[in-house]
Amino acid sequence: MEIKRVVFNPFRENTYLVWDDSNEAIVIDAGNMKDGENNILKDMIESRGLKPVMAVNTHGHFDHTQGVKWLKDEYGVQFACSAKDQFLIDSASGSMVYGLKCNAVPAVDVDLDTLEEITFGNTRLRVIKTPGHTPGHVVLFNEESKSLFTGDTLFRESIGRTDLPGGDYSWIMKSILEEIVPLGDDVTIYPGHEDQSTIGHETLYNPFIVEVLNNEVNYKG
Repeated sequence: MEIKRVVFNPFRENTYLVWDDSNEAIVIDAGNMKDGENNILKDMIESRGLKPVMAVNTHGHFDHTQGVKWLKDEYGVQFACSAKDQFLIDSASGSMVYGLKCNAVPAVDVDLDTLEEITFGNTRLRVIKTPGHTPGHVVLFNEESKSLFTGDTLFRESIGRTDLPGGDYSWIMKSILEEIVPLGDDVTIYPGHEDQSTIGHETLYNPFIVEVLNNEVNYKG
């Protein structure tokens, strides 16, 4: 499995182009908003001779969904996201958010709430539910390469916001500690913003995790 990151839009969102030796590809969290960004992603796809088959979203926030319509129009891909985040997609689609005009976002074709994994080419990504940043947030895990796409649940030495509509601190910490950390220290995380990390690094240096592991904070309370 091959992974290429590109940073899009004013929120410096990480969009991931993921493919394997079949040349089938998916785009995770397509944040491309403008023609110039569309062209960057198109060049990444076509210079490698790839065939996109799906736009997959870890969650429904607008900075991660702005390129979905372009991908559907350009390549005829399906859009996969949790139906629990449809309200976030609907509220931002075509509206103004933080002074930015948002692109329209198509309806979800594939509800990740109903799947244990997604497949493309010869690759399988396990769908792991991690509510907290949003109600329908998921992370995507490739066991063979030990790669985890964490969206806005877990960042390098930080976690996603929980003060936005549908967010919940106890949920996100439960997701991190019970669903992500047990995957193993050697798993590389590819977050929705900023640089990659490993689970091992986060258990040592992420203050939100460390304060819970040291019994300084009871996230369940």
